[in-house]
Amino acid sequence: MPGTPPTRFVYLGPEGTFAEQALRTVPAAERGTRTPARSVGEALEAVRAGEADAALVPLENSIGGAVGVTLDELAEGDPLVITREVILPVEFVLGARQGTSPEEIRSVAAHPQASTQCRGWLRTHLPDAVVVDVLSNGAAAAGAATGEFDAAICAPIGAARHRLAVLADKIADHPDAVTRFALLSRPGPPSPPTGDDLTSLAVYIAHDRVGALLSVLMELAVRGVNLTRIESRPTGEALGRYVFFLDCTGHVAEPRLGEALQGLRRVCAQVRFLGSYPRHRWAQPAGGRPVPAPAGLSDADYADASAWLARLRAGELS
Repeated sequence: MPGTPPTRFVYLGPEGTFAEQALRTVPAAERGTRTPARSVGEALEAVRAGEADAALVPLENSIGGAVGVTLDELAEGDPLVITREVILPVEFVLGARQGTSPEEIRSVAAHPQASTQCRGWLRTHLPDAVVVDVLSNGAAAAGAATGEFDAAICAPIGAARHRLAVLADKIADHPDAVTRFALLSRPGPPSPPTGDDLTSLAVYIAHDRVGALLSVLMELAVRGVNLTRIESRPTGEALGRYVFFLDCTGHVAEPRLGEALQGLRRVCAQVRFLGSYPRHRWAQPAGGRPVPAPAGLSDADYADASAWLARLRAGELS
């Protein structure tokens, strides 16, 4: 991030969750302070109020999909911008107090999403255990540590934090599951382009215009801007009224994405810029290289076309 590096971080708590584990992959956060928040809204409000420099919250999960409360906050709350994405493998473990054997387990604490993602493993290995819903993975680990429950499904960081013995690891039914987190800060100049960036937008289409969504997609397609994600959320105004969340390849400072943004501004009822930031290295396409722009749609092509037009306007026809 440009300017003074952030030192005060807040994340969706409590401690010992995947959110804390994800935040600790950010070098500045590992050196700074890390404070858990009770909800996504509380975390983001701390940034808006100046009580924290940045907040890390979940954006989407490869199994459960988008995190609606985060999208709603980005669309409706005071503006914040994404400055970094973190993609974290979701690797659940079964933790219990030291000396506990699998045969002794009669109750397992788990967040509902965690137990859902481990349903097959539980059915096979602990068919007689009762799964008890708790508010978070961190709360599950804490409950097992105090003896309230015999075991917990939790994140590895939660098991380590509460000194639980790991009786089984990687117990999720989908071993390749990941969660994507967003680091959000107050609005400011984005960091310079890296050559492999994403730009996120919240777009409100003109509902009284035929083909409004197609117009949005065309503004991107004709400039070779790849749409990597589109998600809709109801605006709450009326049935059929939606805001569309878009992730596009490219950076706001680059010519063709800049032109696409100008086009969206013309054809949309409203466009909220949610940030340009480096793509997470695990999210890169095969081979670790960005997908090249089609012929005629690269940044160099746009620069050449702009220079050609400038010469025409100056009376140079060569």
